[in-house]
Amino acid sequence: MLNLLKKSPKISNFLNPSSAYLHIPFCRRRCYYCDFPISVVGEQATGTTSGMIKQYVEVLCQEIAITPVLGSPLETIFFGGGTPSLLAVEQLEQILEQLDQRFGIAAEAEISMEVDPGTFSCLQLKGYRDAGVNRISLGVQAFQDDLLKVCGRSHHLNDILAAVDLLRQVEFPDLSLDLISGLPDQTLEQWQASLEAALDIAPTHISSYDLIVESVTPFGRQYHPGVKPLPTDETTAQMYRVAQQVLTGAGYEHYEISNYALPSHQCRHNRVYWENRPFYGFGMGAASYVQGRRFTRPRTRKEYYLWVQRLMEADGVLDCPQTPAEDILLETLMLGLRLAEGLRLSTLIQQFGEAILERIGTSLYPHYCNGWVEVIGIDGKLVELPEGSRLPVAGKLRLSDPEGFLFSNTVLADLFAGVCV
Repeated sequence: MLNLLKKSPKISNFLNPSSAYLHIPFCRRRCYYCDFPISVVGEQATGTTSGMIKQYVEVLCQEIAITPVLGSPLETIFFGGGTPSLLAVEQLEQILEQLDQRFGIAAEAEISMEVDPGTFSCLQLKGYRDAGVNRISLGVQAFQDDLLKVCGRSHHLNDILAAVDLLRQVEFPDLSLDLISGLPDQTLEQWQASLEAALDIAPTHISSYDLIVESVTPFGRQYHPGVKPLPTDETTAQMYRVAQQVLTGAGYEHYEISNYALPSHQCRHNRVYWENRPFYGFGMGAASYVQGRRFTRPRTRKEYYLWVQRLMEADGVLDCPQTPAEDILLETLMLGLRLAEGLRLSTLIQQFGEAILERIGTSLYPHYCNGWVEVIGIDGKLVELPEGSRLPVAGKLRLSDPEGFLFSNTVLADLFAGVCV
């Protein structure tokens, strides 16, 4: 039984969540590659007109109100989805007010919101900004109408350009664009054009994701990775290299496998995940990581509403097991190696003991030899690692950019096999 008001001495480094993720599951339609927990509301519905959205916001606020306060005021808040820009300004304000009443919101908090082209007005954006939103993530995906149609997106290129014009008028401190490579029939030339179009917009942040074909999606029923009309593995690898070259050449820091930012504009909220720090999650299908325990809410609205009702009846007490130490180790390695700076070896020793360095070093040595893994000394320079030697107790372990990132799945598979003996 997990009482969220109690502390566990075994996980003292993970007791103070100061970040919250809010899942807003509503979409005009479901994209063909999407396996997220969403509810389709149609082309015209908004938070103002949809009773479904209104009810959800009420239940979401009930969940926030019953959740025990475990840490300091919130320093990052992320509205994801789904399409959070289907919320009315008043609904966003309602959620933020509930968060502030329950946990407090720090004065300099990063408040991010995902929005889709064609789902907001200038007045709406001004309302979001005045409510406290200071970071917008625009779901572009591609700048070609044929690719947008293949994906099942509800917007067109003209909608993207109109959305950018509105965002420029309102002037949020941070603007991020989402792009997807490896789409059906997508060529290297189209990918290059999308990257250049994104740079013309001059966002402070760009997320570049490789398409993942999930079996439960329309794409999963139509396509098989590496088989036409999907690009070959060689082509998608080249798309990754092109993105790295084009974006870093334009002054963006490649700070995480799929993310680029201008200096001082990294996504603070997402770094919480990659650094394996605790966070609250709220809403249908959302995950939380608190007191060393991970748990995920039901993926349908009906089941989620019942879950919140049971939570209220139990006064915030959940039956949730402690995450095994081995899982925490694997999560720390998997998430930390997504970051360009990698993992601090001293942190690994502090959490898992010095003996872990030998197993990690042995597992990664072949990938060190082929240039996919790098060891960085405390002086910031590359460290040579002779065969049979153990990792140093200070410095960092990281994947090389771009080749180490490209083959990260292979590296992690060998790493996991080596540390779990």
